[in-house]
Amino acid sequence: MADPRFFRAAGPLTLREIARLASAELDGAADPARPMKDVAPLEAAGEDDVSFLDNRRYLDAFRSSKAGACVVAPEYAEQAPKGMALLKAAKPYRAYALVARAFYPPSPRQEGRHQTAVVDPTAQIGSGTAIGPGVVIGARAEIGPDCLIGANAVIADGVVIGAGTDIGANAFLTHCLIGARCQIHAGVCIGNRGFGFAMDADGILDVPQLGRVILEDDVEVGANSTIDRGAGPDTMVGAGSKIDNLVQIGHNVRLGRQCVLVAQSGIAGSTKLEDHVVVAAQAGVAGHLRIGKGAQLAAKSGVMRDVPPGLAVGGAPAMPLREFFRLCTIWQRQLKARGKPDD
Repeated sequence: MADPRFFRAAGPLTLREIARLASAELDGAADPARPMKDVAPLEAAGEDDVSFLDNRRYLDAFRSSKAGACVVAPEYAEQAPKGMALLKAAKPYRAYALVARAFYPPSPRQEGRHQTAVVDPTAQIGSGTAIGPGVVIGARAEIGPDCLIGANAVIADGVVIGAGTDIGANAFLTHCLIGARCQIHAGVCIGNRGFGFAMDADGILDVPQLGRVILEDDVEVGANSTIDRGAGPDTMVGAGSKIDNLVQIGHNVRLGRQCVLVAQSGIAGSTKLEDHVVVAAQAGVAGHLRIGKGAQLAAKSGVMRDVPPGLAVGGAPAMPLREFFRLCTIWQRQLKARGKPDD
């Protein structure tokens, strides 16, 4: 159950309403007018709660669940416990997400500017935007309507932020243009100078980083992630991309639309990721590479060469995932053949 100190449920909702929201088929035996009060995991749900099943690993929990209703794929419907109302959906997890969003809609925004905020008189602030305590907004910054600027965030000179974007506490934004409806979480740094320098026998000489960071609409950047501005060309993140916590994106990197970068992954400078690329946790991608559309980089991959579209790779150096698993099998056989180290 969601802790009421932090989350406020908007229920109850009837099964008819829930089925409509989720585009799900309500089981014929269920009462469409039956009210549901909340959403909950299979193990914790009660008779007034809606749960979901999306993975066959949790079939035992599904069979014994006390949930009043469950979003489920049609092929698992026959294994439901007696009395459970079923909401059949081809994509149960997506359907459940729609249901959970209905029970827990975003909190209403508190418009206004905290008295401790420092806003340059040349900055433009859209209507309905909330500015928290300790915020600093620099000269010529442009912030669209219905934004939220969290406590102690710094919006440097000239930064542009689109309508409906949330900026988390202690975020720092400079040299960047941010699209509409983005989510920038706490501690994010966007637009810091890129890590570029000339290095030879005469020493290390910093190269001016004269580009920007451009985030298109509906991008999410997780807590304490960093995106460096470009050296000349811009660093760009395509619309709908999801960046997890503690991710590093170097200068001149270009992410396509709806890419996913998982925690502690890193992309070195001037590498291009095409649309729908997934970079799993702690994967690292060298600079000046091209990662093709729909490619998947497994956790802890070390990617040192271009990756063709649609290919899944793993290992360090990264190779096609099937080859990597085949190598792992060979290594394991060799270890068994050699016996224990003290034999």
